[in-house]
Amino acid sequence: MFWHLILTDACNLCCSYCRGKAFEPHTEPGRPYAYDPALPVDFEASLEDLAGLLARDPDPTLTFYGGEPLLRADLVAAVMELAPDCRFMLQTNGVLLDRLSPELVRRFHTILVSIDGPEALTDRHRGDGVYARILENVDRLLAAGFSGELIARMTVDEATPIEEAVLHCDTLPFTAVHWQLDANFWGDHASRDFGSWAAESYNPGIRRLVEHWTERIEGGAVPRWYPFLDTAEDLLLGRSSRLRCGSGYANYAIQTDGRIVPCPIMTGMTGFYLGHIRDADPCNLPRVPVEGACTGCELEPFCGGRCLYSAVTSPWPAQERDQVCGTVRNLHGALLEALPRIRAALDDGTVTLADFAHLKYNGCEIIP
Repeated sequence: MFWHLILTDACNLCCSYCRGKAFEPHTEPGRPYAYDPALPVDFEASLEDLAGLLARDPDPTLTFYGGEPLLRADLVAAVMELAPDCRFMLQTNGVLLDRLSPELVRRFHTILVSIDGPEALTDRHRGDGVYARILENVDRLLAAGFSGELIARMTVDEATPIEEAVLHCDTLPFTAVHWQLDANFWGDHASRDFGSWAAESYNPGIRRLVEHWTERIEGGAVPRWYPFLDTAEDLLLGRSSRLRCGSGYANYAIQTDGRIVPCPIMTGMTGFYLGHIRDADPCNLPRVPVEGACTGCELEPFCGGRCLYSAVTSPWPAQERDQVCGTVRNLHGALLEALPRIRAALDDGTVTLADFAHLKYNGCEIIP
């Protein structure tokens, strides 16, 4: 099983698309749901209970998550000592990566670092000097002997020229790139022009990126751009997918109080409490399917439902939600058009299916 362990709700940054949104008025709060106001800020459950849960899991992967998990680097070290047989991952804003010892760094399978593209764009969203600090710390990681997958994890909104941003991150010392749209998470649609940006900038940019990606494949390399990598592999193999991030069936989150929820951004949603680490059976957790408008959609086998949280909370009206779904249709169409060229590269041995291999549910939502 894959687990997101929420070490703290605190963060040392106030990014415009994340905590910064909490200071903006939203006219559409989404569908009401019960929320637990008593959650502790920092992880207060028993570490022994956590170790027991992981010991009951035949193949555990634990991702440290927040807030900013490295505000509690002490807990990172403690958990890694208690669970030596676990596969470890980390999602971080990158600013505090120097808090990890070289010994711990070398034990991570995957580290996802938030970076939004070029320096000006990243610092616009996340604060002056953040871009430079991230790259300093990435250099420290590599110097310390980190040899796992290092993923540049971008958040994308109307300020993002997607082609430029992805190609920029591809030049940095990361081994993979992923991006996620800032859409359908907040009730902020009325203050934005997401539809025009998607139609005029993002969707055409995705098609150009698919062309770049396909040309690289024809040249003998498969770039690890996750929104393309995971989906194209399934198209090549004729496979359909459930929710591609795995939330609610392969990937769960552990709250600061030890309760289990289907997704880390569903923390505190009491209607989705699925158990507690002290006695949960990792092999028999309740499944939480995506329901509503996604059910029966012609793109469901490709998309898998995009986002369980947004399906539950419905923060955007139907018309604006359709604009987000339009970006998925655009991605699907662009990859289908590229598929014959990719198959030709496979047929002539330029690349192999093994070049598309990757670990599923590694913190990349896949569908932006």
